[in-house]
Amino acid sequence: MSAVVEKHPDLIVRTAEPFNAGPPPRLLGRHWVTPTELFFVRNHGTVPEPDAAAYRLVVHGGTAGPLSLSLDDLRRFPRHAVTATLQCAGNRRRELLDLRDIPGEVPWDLEAISQGEWGGVSLYHVLELAGIRPGVAHVALIGLDEVERRGRRFGFGASIPLDKALGPEVLLADEMNGAPLSPLHGAPLRLVVPGYIGARSVKWLGEIVLQAQPSDNYFQAVAYQHFPPDVDATTAVEGAGRMLDELFVSTAICVPAAGASLPAGPTTVSGYAVGQGGRPIQGVEVSADGGRTWMEATLHGGQQPWAWQLWSTTVRLAAGPQTLVARAIDCDGHVQPADVDATWNYKGYMNNAWHRVEVLGQA
Repeated sequence: MSAVVEKHPDLIVRTAEPFNAGPPPRLLGRHWVTPTELFFVRNHGTVPEPDAAAYRLVVHGGTAGPLSLSLDDLRRFPRHAVTATLQCAGNRRRELLDLRDIPGEVPWDLEAISQGEWGGVSLYHVLELAGIRPGVAHVALIGLDEVERRGRRFGFGASIPLDKALGPEVLLADEMNGAPLSPLHGAPLRLVVPGYIGARSVKWLGEIVLQAQPSDNYFQAVAYQHFPPDVDATTAVEGAGRMLDELFVSTAICVPAAGASLPAGPTTVSGYAVGQGGRPIQGVEVSADGGRTWMEATLHGGQQPWAWQLWSTTVRLAAGPQTLVARAIDCDGHVQPADVDATWNYKGYMNNAWHRVEVLGQA
């Protein structure tokens, strides 16, 4: 895949085909805006490279009838920009894998998350042009990539509720970090849905449908569904899970790494946090003794909607093995569950338990 050469050589590659990779945590937490070469990549199939000149975004289901919009057509709308975090629903799956096997899913650790500066036009403008008829409650989205599931080939698809689609933050993006989108990140046009799981930010967007019900695409109706901990692959009823949408409040320790041996005494601990549905983070607390006592971390980068919160603090390590723990609360009071047992599900989605890192203090 030629597009992969654009990425940083230290990316952690989880699968080569389709290409799924993310930055090592020690690099991830260094940047308020993740450099494009470090930005995580989640693919389910091919990476198309449509001809930008011939590209058309097709819109169905509006009162104005079918629309076919070129990139030039879209650029006549007012431009908008948003700094927003994208996070895969499977981020931090490794902690769930440590409890029980989760076959067939990408074994993400902390790296399936990044933050970008996105430029484009608000989806709202296109929906207004299309005309929203009575009864429309969802906006379905279909990509130009090609995915094979259950003997069928089709484009990756998703949908978002109409109320979310009308938010000014939801972008038809053609720029990322001040440059045109690259093929790996959805060129020539992608959707960016701040506050929602990454699977709803459809890349290589080719078609929009205004409709009454959520999308019946496999990745909306079957794949990205959340089940309670007592359900497994043998007892799950297909389509009976909760359709995933808003991100859960979560935080992760990027530095130090799990298993690190560090001199006893003052040690810097740093990481990232995201709020429920993109809400700003109110605070992050860190413990150096497994959660018995806590201290407030310093927040960096400003508390703003749709963006992650970088943070750091200094703890005092004792000699011997110990557990660093981090937990977060957002501005609406959403908190994380303490134990990973409470977040386990057979697909490994949305793990937001307190993050724990085992380290060794050396006297």
